[in-house]
Amino acid sequence: MPGAGRSTETTKGRTVLIVGFLLLAALVYALRLETRLPGRLHVFYDSYFSDIFIPFYMYFVMCLSERRVRRLRDWRVKALLVLGIASLVEVLQGFGVPLLGRTFDPLDFVMFGIGTLLAVLADRLVLERHFPRRPLGEAQR
Repeated sequence: MPGAGRSTETTKGRTVLIVGFLLLAALVYALRLETRLPGRLHVFYDSYFSDIFIPFYMYFVMCLSERRVRRLRDWRVKALLVLGIASLVEVLQGFGVPLLGRTFDPLDFVMFGIGTLLAVLADRLVLERHFPRRPLGEAQR
């Protein structure tokens, strides 16, 4: 099939870049940067970094599944799922269900939006520009 090698290259390149995003995000999280930040930055990082990090991470985990789950090929679907899941968890915390945390904070919803927006921008401006998705009708290997 003409161009099949290029499609396989593109798919592998997308996967490598997605895994790179995930590893970079995990590295920033694992380095516990809050221990090196002064005052208000420390408090902000300690209070809200996870609320930005988790939606970013969830979005790119969904990117890894988009070959098998075609609905996930649309960035809007991934973004809505991420925001919906994160918001549900926060609402449950508000009702006393300690799922991924214990404290309800309305500002967390803003942080979920920031994390999702960062993921969408990375997807659209970096990933899609360098490794565009294959057309839906194209055969997969």
